[in-house]
Amino acid sequence: MPTKLILEILIFSILLLFIILYIVRKGRITIKYSLVWLFSILIILISAIIPNFMMSISNFLGFQTMSNMIFSLLIALLIFICISLTIIVSGQKEKIKLLIQEVSILKRKIEENEKK
Repeated sequence: MPTKLILEILIFSILLLFIILYIVRKGRITIKYSLVWLFSILIILISAIIPNFMMSISNFLGFQTMSNMIFSLLIALLIFICISLTIIVSGQKEKIKLLIQEVSILKRKIEENEKK
């Protein structure tokens, strides 16, 4: 892998890391949900730091060029992120449904008490 490409990947990864940490520090995302992004950044950093290791994996998995493997790896990371975000959204949906039910019950009890 060319040195310029390694340098660009490292800069991109470090910039992305700082962005995620800034967002966590501002409280816009919790650490729990940022772990998916931090894991992705770690994989990208490892692939940039150890290019021969990635070439070995690429050959072992049968990719003809390393760029094909990198694209496949990035697509897999995006799918992983989408799945984990879907899990998060589903959990939030259930919590919202429970809250709506609890608020409705409390509202009904308040209305009943006001009638008495």
